[in-house]
Amino acid sequence: MAFTRRKTLTHLLPLIALTATCGMGSAQAQGDYPSKPIRIVVPYPAGGGTDTIIRLIGVQLSQRLGQPVVVENKPGASGILGNDTVAKAPGDGYTVLMGITAVVQVPALYKKVPYKLSDLTPVSQVAKSADLLMVPRSSGVTTLQQFVDKARAAPGTLNFGSYGNATTSHMNGERFKQKAGIDITHIPYQGSGPEVQALLGGQLSLAFVDVTAAYPHIKSDKVNILAITGAHRHPALPQVPTMTEAGYPALAANGWFGVFVPASTPRAIVDKLSAEVASIVKSPEVSKRLTDMGLVPVGSLPDEFKAEVEKDAAHWKSVAEATKISMD
Repeated sequence: MAFTRRKTLTHLLPLIALTATCGMGSAQAQGDYPSKPIRIVVPYPAGGGTDTIIRLIGVQLSQRLGQPVVVENKPGASGILGNDTVAKAPGDGYTVLMGITAVVQVPALYKKVPYKLSDLTPVSQVAKSADLLMVPRSSGVTTLQQFVDKARAAPGTLNFGSYGNATTSHMNGERFKQKAGIDITHIPYQGSGPEVQALLGGQLSLAFVDVTAAYPHIKSDKVNILAITGAHRHPALPQVPTMTEAGYPALAANGWFGVFVPASTPRAIVDKLSAEVASIVKSPEVSKRLTDMGLVPVGSLPDEFKAEVEKDAAHWKSVAEATKISMD
């Protein structure tokens, strides 16, 4: 019996040594991270808000980590192509996603999505965004209740614009219609730029415009701002009530920009990336740039961002179900 035990231990020793060596190698690899260029995938075209933000962060991230940071634009299918690319990438910290709220909205809007939310690990929320509810000043409408009263008095005659089908603005608009009990026609545009121009031209009765695109026009004499989505008033627009304050708490969710990595990425690497991104976002230079874009800088830790992602996934799923918006 003793012989058998010694023999078993003898056979186990090489395995134990190999396991220890592998563990040391893994720890050493994480300790050396990063040792080569980092690729950040943006699921949208170059020049857009998401692209601009991550290039701003990427410059400092490269300096801090001592490795090149390469931004790769991979647009297509409402962000699905880029999101899926990162979800299926090796979890080594060298493939990173710069995502937006669509990361959690897409699974609620499409029946077949090639990735699951559990395939991605939240690293840090970079900034919060929101939609402004804007009307042409020529309409004479100055409050949200006035718009609702006008819409109820003439069902089917007014419209609302969004920056695209199945976007946050579309979902918010349809939810608003339901909660207000009004009949207004949805008019989608290919992005916020054309939507804003249509609003300024008086072609829209109401527009849900993302705050970044609306920001250059907030002091325009051609528009009135009635309310803002999200949980809190915007620092630059303290006079504009939230939708909750206006009586529509169902539109309290913020949009956001955030960094993700594949789910298999070691926690040590996640924490290192998170610390660097959060520090960059909170730096005076980047914080000011984000604020100047109409955004609210955040720079959260992984667990904080994960909690928000899970909360928002449930929210947008309920909105999709209530409004019956689907892309299938």
